[in-house]
Amino acid sequence: MTYSGLVGILGCTECHWFIPWLYLCFSEYLAIFKKTVAMHEVFLCRVAAHPVLRKDMNFHVFLEYNQDLSVRGKNKREKMEDFFKNVVKSADGVLVAGVKDVDDFFEHEKTFLLEYHNRVKDASSKSDRMIRSHKNAADDINRIASTLYTLGTQDSTDVCKFFLKVSELFEKTRKIEARVAADEDLKLADLLKYYLRESQAAKDLLYRRGRALVDYENANKALDKARAKNKDVLQAETSQQVCCQKFEKISESAKQELIDFKTRRVAAFRKNLVELAELELKHAKGNLQLLQSCVGVLKGDT
Repeated sequence: MTYSGLVGILGCTECHWFIPWLYLCFSEYLAIFKKTVAMHEVFLCRVAAHPVLRKDMNFHVFLEYNQDLSVRGKNKREKMEDFFKNVVKSADGVLVAGVKDVDDFFEHEKTFLLEYHNRVKDASSKSDRMIRSHKNAADDINRIASTLYTLGTQDSTDVCKFFLKVSELFEKTRKIEARVAADEDLKLADLLKYYLRESQAAKDLLYRRGRALVDYENANKALDKARAKNKDVLQAETSQQVCCQKFEKISESAKQELIDFKTRRVAAFRKNLVELAELELKHAKGNLQLLQSCVGVLKGDT
């Protein structure tokens, strides 16, 4: 049904502004719903495919429990504890970052992830601005369509009929512009935000491994001192073995996680960017056909 037809059914020319606004709200809701479902699907598939997390009892409860979980948010005390933990982590991260890694693979990954995270953050910010521009354009087109419709309903002259047809063109153009914004939000902006968090998680993983390496080196130094003084040697050896096992375990799992992260992100970016390009072409062709048909109609009337 056309915009003017819907207004005719309602029988209220004064509410011409309300119909486009209603369309915008509904399309915005559908876009948010579509995006939320897609992100939840990606997250759940990730967890289900993880060799450790898929066996976690909390994950099974989340999937299978059909009663109210009564989940509460963090209170002020817990928020303050998180804040101080982040402060300590930031200060400790400077110390850990200055330690030369014994493994070239992790040293390369650390350098790469710092650069990658900053690039994705910058791209995410720019994509948000681009999407806002499309949404602003859709809002402006909506106002133009409403104004033209108002002019077209003032009389039954040829000029007024012309305004009505152009108003309908602008309304259809607004829908396409809104779909472009929604598709870019789903296929590009969400992808960048997701991998912004993923790259931060990878950086945190390297931080934990770096912290384990520092602890292991400190345990080796403490063992050397204990042997030199011949005091508390057994305790120092036990501590050194625990630190060694922790470092080797986290190194093994971290290496596999980082390899999987590389494979996963390449596949995800390829898939989403191809789909986004196809949607952009579809919308561009639709816009072109719309303009051509409108020009044909207008020429036929003149």
